[in-house]
Amino acid sequence: MRAVVCWDIDGTLLTTARAGILAVEDAVREVCGVDADFGELRTSGLTDAEVTALAAETGMGERVDPTTATAVLRAYERHLPERLPLRNGSVLPGVREILDDLAARPDVTCLLLTGNTATGAEAKLSHYGLWGYFAAGGAFCRDGEDRDTIAGRARELAGRHLNGARADERIFVVGDSPADVRCGRAIGARTIAVATGVHSEEELAAEEPWLTLRGLPAPTNFARLLGIGAEA
Repeated sequence: MRAVVCWDIDGTLLTTARAGILAVEDAVREVCGVDADFGELRTSGLTDAEVTALAAETGMGERVDPTTATAVLRAYERHLPERLPLRNGSVLPGVREILDDLAARPDVTCLLLTGNTATGAEAKLSHYGLWGYFAAGGAFCRDGEDRDTIAGRARELAGRHLNGARADERIFVVGDSPADVRCGRAIGARTIAVATGVHSEEELAAEEPWLTLRGLPAPTNFARLLGIGAEA
């Protein structure tokens, strides 16, 4: 039976070691003329659009109009590729091995379900050598959208790969934040919360995901947990 695994990026697949914040600082400086340090800005669970708008408003000390917010987001996308090499980010433990294993399984499709824009997602995943695992695409942040709307697009895309299988049993959402669990639940997916980001197992378990993990297990164990078989 086919399965679709939808992956969050930051804190789940990889860490940029906050290199994205450097790009946010560049964007706010370019568009708003404000030189600010956003190193302490809390970004977990936020979309790129929400992060850049929050940064602009924090730097300006006032709300910014939609045109300015969009300009900051586009500037962030431009600056991100040049900022990623400045921090010692990495692919998180077990990720590449699991993606290799799932890629060898003809009945499994990996998608992205992320608050990153498509441009930002490609920049990060390409930098860390993961972009090729997601040829099937995914659902990304678009200007002004919340995470549930993004998740709805992921469900539509997943449905095209399921060939009539029950979506509530065959779509899995893997993420590291309470927001990931909530958006997976919003589309009836089986949510897998991994404590590989800034949130503890206890915080994640409080959201009542389908499964809570301290970290990603060995590939065959991961496949077995999802019920997609032990063999490719």
